[in-house]
Amino acid sequence: MSYFSVAIVGRPNVGKSTLFNRLVGSRIAIEAPIAGVTRDRVLYPLTIEDRTFDLIDTGGIGIVDSQRLEDQIEKQIRVGIDEASVIIFCVDSRDGVVPLDIEVARRLRRANCPVILVATKVDTTRIEDKLPSFHELGFGDPIPLSSVENRNIDDLEEAIVENLPPAEENEEPLSGVDLLKIAFIGRRNVGKSSIVNHICGGERVIVSDIPGTTRDSVDIIVDRDGEKFVAIDTAGLRKRGKQDDVMEFYGHMRSERAIRRADVIVLMLDATREVSKIEKRIGSMIVEEHKPCLLALNKWDLVQEQRPGIVLQDFQEYVAENLPGLYFCRMAGVSALTGENVWPLIGACRELYNQGAVEVRTAQVNAALSNAFKKRRPKPYMGKLGKVYYGTQIGVTPPSFVIFCNNPKAFDDNYRRYLAHQMRVELGYPELPIRLVFKTQHDVGRYS
Repeated sequence: MSYFSVAIVGRPNVGKSTLFNRLVGSRIAIEAPIAGVTRDRVLYPLTIEDRTFDLIDTGGIGIVDSQRLEDQIEKQIRVGIDEASVIIFCVDSRDGVVPLDIEVARRLRRANCPVILVATKVDTTRIEDKLPSFHELGFGDPIPLSSVENRNIDDLEEAIVENLPPAEENEEPLSGVDLLKIAFIGRRNVGKSSIVNHICGGERVIVSDIPGTTRDSVDIIVDRDGEKFVAIDTAGLRKRGKQDDVMEFYGHMRSERAIRRADVIVLMLDATREVSKIEKRIGSMIVEEHKPCLLALNKWDLVQEQRPGIVLQDFQEYVAENLPGLYFCRMAGVSALTGENVWPLIGACRELYNQGAVEVRTAQVNAALSNAFKKRRPKPYMGKLGKVYYGTQIGVTPPSFVIFCNNPKAFDDNYRRYLAHQMRVELGYPELPIRLVFKTQHDVGRYS
């Protein structure tokens, strides 16, 4: 079985991330007119003409990083080059050949794969006059393109397919589209990247004591003992008012997007620190998106040393008080330093996802509603009591139910939370969020 990757490389600020996003068709990588935005390898499974491969965006070769992470960035670039099946070498058409381009070319001539030279930012035909100068790099005529104007992107796609190794009969697309996606979310420096590296079995993402090291959301396809899933490492979050620059802002936006597109969320908490306002905000986002969530208490080994005999259940009341919307979530004690309990964590995520895919009979739904209504009735609304006629399941992951009633306004938020709790317990979703949709009898035909 063969897996292929295509790495986009070049010096800083030549348009690598913009080209990556153009090929992918979505703003996956952060784009900014600042050198050194990309640090980790950003990967996305891409299919062109029935050939599937991992497209990889890399950091700028020769970058001077503001947080002195050059060595770690360089290591990520080196791995991307060494593992590539095809390399896209980007140069800036407006600048012509600069000394760092020559250094990158010298390095790529030692690569054991085809190199496609691409001149970026060719927005007008006048700029093409500078293209002959790039012959001295030793990779022939560059493909002139503009990612912004979508110019000649099809020529590059054709060149990629031509230069990929021949497909094998048992070639299996390394695509994360249909795989379980687990997003690791939390505040800055809580250990997300360290946990992800333990899962990957290597230094897949940069780890540093410096807050804000991770900027992009990084998707990593993990294949362990035949079990595949996608681990999403995200930028650490903090209050918007404290964000230092545009890159941190974009990293924040990517983390929020990761919550929306993930199947399961792992909310990383520092077991030695109090739950912060940003973690409460993250919890609210998870609740709003109705995502299955597992609370990972990092530094659990340290807590056990300090408080012998402590168990996870001792945190239940504290979590319920500080993250009320996630009071029902499963908890796990982990160590980002040693990797303790990392794989049981992944197993628990898969269990949560599988639970959410279970459908229940309409009779069970209505029995649960009846029992809940007998135990507690809603407060009267404008002098009238809310009545439930019947309910039925309309979706899975998350489990979703429509409840037909006399007046949706007769059920306030407190009663809806109570009803969701009762149904969660009775229908076999004790650790999952469920979505309730209240409708009047006039809407019955839309859901039958």
